[in-house]
Amino acid sequence: MTTESNAARILVVGAGATGGYFGSCLVRGGRDVTFLVREGRAATLRRRGLRVVGLGREEVIEPNLATAAELDGPYDLVLVTVKAAGLSQALADLAPAVGPETVFIPFLNGMAHMDALEAAFCARRVLGGIVKVVTTLTDDGDILQMNPLATLTVGEQHGPPSGRVLRTVDLLTVPGFKASATADALAAMWHKWVFIVTAGVVTCLMRGPVGAIVAVPGGTEFVRSVLAEAGSVAAAAGYPVPDRETELSLGMLTEPGSTFTSSLYRDVVAGRAGESDHLLGDFTRRARLLGADTPLIDLALMQLRISAATG
Repeated sequence: MTTESNAARILVVGAGATGGYFGSCLVRGGRDVTFLVREGRAATLRRRGLRVVGLGREEVIEPNLATAAELDGPYDLVLVTVKAAGLSQALADLAPAVGPETVFIPFLNGMAHMDALEAAFCARRVLGGIVKVVTTLTDDGDILQMNPLATLTVGEQHGPPSGRVLRTVDLLTVPGFKASATADALAAMWHKWVFIVTAGVVTCLMRGPVGAIVAVPGGTEFVRSVLAEAGSVAAAAGYPVPDRETELSLGMLTEPGSTFTSSLYRDVVAGRAGESDHLLGDFTRRARLLGADTPLIDLALMQLRISAATG
């Protein structure tokens, strides 16, 4: 991947809450960014612009857009930010954007998407990556940022940061989020998955934000139990969560008065198709293969599947 003078062509697949936020920061930072979007999202963005609101600000950019039929690849870097349900179609749409040196960084949660990307484009092209940001789409299609946290981490799937990883981090270093390299991307992805699973199970089972959950007797102990259960799966997979990271997660998920909820819970409340099987289902499937027990996660997954089936 060439990043001379930050002139690399970047394709952001999706312009939703995650792709839209990070992509808009890259545009404002002077990067050459195109968003691959479906027709409906393209119409909204052409009409209103790509708008990021919240935390006392409103920022609007006029994005470069392309539908699948309009791609004029190849691109140097492809950031895959769609949700799991849209991944298969996105991989098919991407073909015209892929050249001999194209590198992919997926920012989906979980691990199943790595298998899909590697099958479609070969493992050497796929870096590991995680983002941490608390955003959601409003009814108008704007991106609402609800917390100042915004980080992006990239790395080879195994081993220390390579030259291409360091060049990629340099390319992605712009105002609006912190970009960094990691020495073990798969470990970072597993650790984030533990947090996402815990947050989803806690807020979906208890039907409320973490502040309300820890305000009742037993709430904090429940959060601890779910986090320990999820962490045991990562440890069985060979990626134990460091104590410091566990304490940070526990602090965020037991903060008194916090209005934090998981994306799974927000999808349930909004009546949207969520990622319960991609996030929780694949997690419990891997837990079974590893011999780990996950009774609380199983319970939340069953509830979410029933909710989806009954509308």
